[in-house]
Amino acid sequence: MTVALPSRRAPAPPRRRLRRPLVEGGSAVLGFLIAFWSLVPIYNMLLIALAPEGNNEYAGKLWPDPISLDSFIGLWTEATDELENVWEEFGNSIVIGLSVMVLTVAIGSLAAFSVSRLRLAREWTLSDAALVTYIIPSSFLLVPFFRVMHEYGLSDNLLAVILAEVAFATPYAILVLQHYGKLIPIELDEAARVDGASAVQVYLRIYLPLIAPALAAVGTYALLFAWNDYLYQYLLLTSQRHTTVAVGLEQFFDDDDSPWNYMMALAIVYSLPPIAMFYALRRYIAAGLTLGAVKG
Repeated sequence: MTVALPSRRAPAPPRRRLRRPLVEGGSAVLGFLIAFWSLVPIYNMLLIALAPEGNNEYAGKLWPDPISLDSFIGLWTEATDELENVWEEFGNSIVIGLSVMVLTVAIGSLAAFSVSRLRLAREWTLSDAALVTYIIPSSFLLVPFFRVMHEYGLSDNLLAVILAEVAFATPYAILVLQHYGKLIPIELDEAARVDGASAVQVYLRIYLPLIAPALAAVGTYALLFAWNDYLYQYLLLTSQRHTTVAVGLEQFFDDDDSPWNYMMALAIVYSLPPIAMFYALRRYIAAGLTLGAVKG
């Protein structure tokens, strides 16, 4: 009768034992540096917004003394000439952002559904042709877009900006939704067809619910793209009643004596809607980005 003695693991070499703490420590330091570099501009914006006089020169204080909320209150009362139409500008920005988001999600999901589920001939041409728009810088396409909008009577119209921004956001949406849709078993569509479901019913009742995480990721991307755009809004919208906040912020740079605290307060408030939407959909966004990137 033999007795098996428990095997003893050889102790890890000193280099291997030190590797993990060094990697973790280096990662922590790198993460801190990245966070610090990213948050310093935001901290500077808040510093100027809370300063009573809105001085844009750093005076060596880590926090303004005293703290003043007059700049944020002034947004509601439209305290300066630069803030005269600020809430109308907010309305225009919201209309453009939500319209671009909805149209991008609708067009991208329909195109991805037709490519990945209906088995079209030469389906690759649709997605590849859409990506051609990213080869040319968007600034180079500004003049053609301007001429097209003028020919169709859309000069100084919010629809002109919406259509232009949808044209740039849709190719990315098609690419993401197309790859994400391929993860859904085609047997679900075939079973629904056997039960008498039409293509529209399959799209609405099966395809859209299953790609909801990807739709959240694509919709957030489209909203941020439209929310942060300045060039197309500046050149395609000429009247004051169609001005957006992104264009309105530029007015503060026209005058050297402009109150910088109001500008920074407006910029902070302007950044809150996309942040709120991101945190509301962060669970779906994370699922859409991770599952859409993994393909068995």
